[in-house]
Amino acid sequence: MSTRHENTKEHLLETGRQILSCHGFGSVGLSTLLKEAGVPKGSFYHYFQSKEQFGEALLASYFSQYLAEMDAIFGVRGASGRELLLEYFSRWQERYGDCLVIKLGAEVADLSDAMRMTLEAGTDRVVKRLARAIDAAIADGSLPAKDSQVLAVNLYQLWLGAGLLRKLNRDQAGMEATMQLTRHLLDSPAA
Repeated sequence: MSTRHENTKEHLLETGRQILSCHGFGSVGLSTLLKEAGVPKGSFYHYFQSKEQFGEALLASYFSQYLAEMDAIFGVRGASGRELLLEYFSRWQERYGDCLVIKLGAEVADLSDAMRMTLEAGTDRVVKRLARAIDAAIADGSLPAKDSQVLAVNLYQLWLGAGLLRKLNRDQAGMEATMQLTRHLLDSPAA
């Protein structure tokens, strides 16, 4: 596959991410996406057989980038595991409140089983990364011993819920309370 084609595919995915983050999956037609991307319809169908397949690829691309960012945060040397976890959630507070999981999760779960499974696989990978980061913090002594898998699931659900409420309320205030609760959950003897 030539670089030009790969760039076109990535351009479609990036344009789709920007549009769908604002407007959702169902309300954005293919013609809107193609017009915004400046790509002819034939080029779209060269890469994707359908809008649903495009949605799967978009979500897979989103998770790939998101997981790479998590790895970069948790791979920093010289900081405690607790500090790295707090850095991750601090970045979520700043950057990920409008993430595609929050925006598209409920919408596409009933529209497309394939997209639902892509979301499920991606969120499972996020939770596993969080559990590994919690295990590392326990190992370095910066967190008390606890069930890392349970805590990872609880924290992820907490932040997804906070992100959804932020969208509904159009208010950032609840995110600081979520950060305070996160600190409490990380520092408590059992979670």
